[in-house]
Amino acid sequence: LYMSSHNSHVSGELNRYTHHFSLFKDPIIFSSILSLDHFSPLFFLSYLHFPFSPKLPNKDRTFIWDNLTLSTMAETITSSTTKRYAVVTGANKGIGLEICRQLASHGVMVVLTARDEKRGIEALEKLKNSGLNDHVVFLQLDVGDPSSIDSLADFIKTQFGRLDILVNNAGIGGAIVDGDALRASGIGGGESGGAQIKWDEIMTESCELTEECLQTNYYGAKRMIEALLPLLQLSDSPRIVNVSSAMGRLKNIPNEWAKGVLNDAESLTEERVDEVLNEFLKDFKEGSIQAKGWPAFMSAYTLSKAAMNAYTRILAKKYPNFIINCVCPGFVKTDINHNTGKLTVEEGAESPVTLALLPNGGPSGHFFIRKEVSSFE
Repeated sequence: LYMSSHNSHVSGELNRYTHHFSLFKDPIIFSSILSLDHFSPLFFLSYLHFPFSPKLPNKDRTFIWDNLTLSTMAETITSSTTKRYAVVTGANKGIGLEICRQLASHGVMVVLTARDEKRGIEALEKLKNSGLNDHVVFLQLDVGDPSSIDSLADFIKTQFGRLDILVNNAGIGGAIVDGDALRASGIGGGESGGAQIKWDEIMTESCELTEECLQTNYYGAKRMIEALLPLLQLSDSPRIVNVSSAMGRLKNIPNEWAKGVLNDAESLTEERVDEVLNEFLKDFKEGSIQAKGWPAFMSAYTLSKAAMNAYTRILAKKYPNFIINCVCPGFVKTDINHNTGKLTVEEGAESPVTLALLPNGGPSGHFFIRKEVSSFE
């Protein structure tokens, strides 16, 4: 009766979602869907609307998701009739600012945060001048300062009562670049971007920068999540997007012990991640990172992003009602790479924004490189 009464609606949806039916033609996938205890015509119709039903357990959502991409999912994203509230860190410029712009354009109320108050206010004015005056506010935030994060949480609780989206974008490179050497190498984007620059020859890492990088890129994001978790739990559709990097893939860490720990999804814990970072930091201070099998180039940045990816997997498993993913936005022209990237900030922001606006039942616990699911390895 349900199928019959909705026949005309279904017919109208078939053309739009024909590309999703390949999943049901696959006997393995189709049998896995039919084996679900809660399979029903209602589930099938909900799949027509969104390729991921909120009724699906994580493992089944993951199984189906591997056959699709963010490009497919982006087609289902529309401005919600329910007001949504988002926080974006490191948002006074670059990818962070553009994420704010795109979220606000979808009707999301965005809290733009930045450590530098002057630059944050300037960024806010840019968005207001582009017609987004009613969808963005600024709040000064230092992700390395717990009291600053607590102030943000209090602000959100008082002003909005809950949080729907958290985008952890704040990050630093963890190294000093020799500007003269960079200019001599022919800095610039274009087709080759920064690929031809011998970064390892013009970058210097120090203990101070290494600690700051880990504290900002990983522990800062972790503190943000821990502080805002109670507010996210009040949302009907909580989303966490951790902006990561392809450098955080485990193949970039020669140390087999660390690689094994971070890739053991079943026994992965926050304490185990801390253990890896503490061991790395100890070896860095002793000047033995290469001898101990740690990355020789941008080591702190690589480890911080690998830790971020691991933490994303931990959270997704712990909070199955959330949608939590990490994403490499691509080689974007930003300050971290001295604007040698190939992609624009508009292109770089697309994937984090798509993940932030995924419909209920979407994929969780994944690592994306732009719009494609990627291996953590």
